[in-house]
Amino acid sequence: MTAAREKLQISQQDARALEYIALNPGVRPGVLREYLGITSAGVTTLTDRLVRRGVVSREADETDRRATHLTASIDLDAEPWSTLTAIDRELEQAIVDSDAHDVAAATALLERLLGALTR
Repeated sequence: MTAAREKLQISQQDARALEYIALNPGVRPGVLREYLGITSAGVTTLTDRLVRRGVVSREADETDRRATHLTASIDLDAEPWSTLTAIDRELEQAIVDSDAHDVAAATALLERLLGALTR
């Protein structure tokens, strides 16, 4: 992810936001704010930056003039943006290529570890 961000000249926060918007077209800024854990002013600044860069567009809500929706103007499957999701695709392929028993054991271990972290 670090190499992808450097290649695209994009910050960690912008990369997370852009990926979330691309995977959730039409998301409202408030939902993005909650996902990222930032302030309303922070999401506005971030969104302005992505809009200026031409990678996100803002559309007015047709039923509520005060609301807007965010949509990515890029394709995460196309270069150079596919670098943001390369690790996800590689991990998915590694899981597919693995023995089902090994995947089940790894899943159980991760569930226990994450459960311990959330307690």
